[in-house]
Amino acid sequence: MKTKAELRTIYIQNRKELTIEQREFLSQKILEHFILQFNPTENHKIHCFLPIEKFREVNTIPLMNYCFEHGIRFFVPKVMGDKLISVELFSDSELEYNAWGILEPKTHVDAQVKDFDFVITPLLYCDPNGNRVGYGKGFYDGLFSSISTHCLKIGVNFFPPKECISDLRSEDISLDYLIIPSSVFSFKIG
Repeated sequence: MKTKAELRTIYIQNRKELTIEQREFLSQKILEHFILQFNPTENHKIHCFLPIEKFREVNTIPLMNYCFEHGIRFFVPKVMGDKLISVELFSDSELEYNAWGILEPKTHVDAQVKDFDFVITPLLYCDPNGNRVGYGKGFYDGLFSSISTHCLKIGVNFFPPKECISDLRSEDISLDYLIIPSSVFSFKIG
């Protein structure tokens, strides 16, 4: 078992060691698994992060384009103060980089949607029980606690779950699924 801080350090370094080509290839495999496993269709609602290049996150831009092509509603997070709002994107939506280098929609209009079909979640690490290590701000725990319990919380990562997290908090909300380039893990009970 390791602490979130220890795991954060390890997996930030592991990401840095991946080449751009490896990240793109692995991101494509993750997208393929998502489409095959969950079969998103027209009018489904997907909340998904846009990748932060400097953090070398899974590239979700192809998923965004797939959604636009297939009539799937696509929402992205936008940081407003100390919480995330959900902004619906369209093929002609204007995007800009915020002060932290994160690509976001220019608009500040919260879509007020709580019944997403899927929330594709960024993370640095996910343990064998679906517990997530993010960047430590708690934004996604806040989002998870405010949306429908029927929404599937899906983490995406380049690396498989190995060891458990030793310092979980009561407000940590676990994932339902984790998609890595080689497979999909389910943490749903029942």
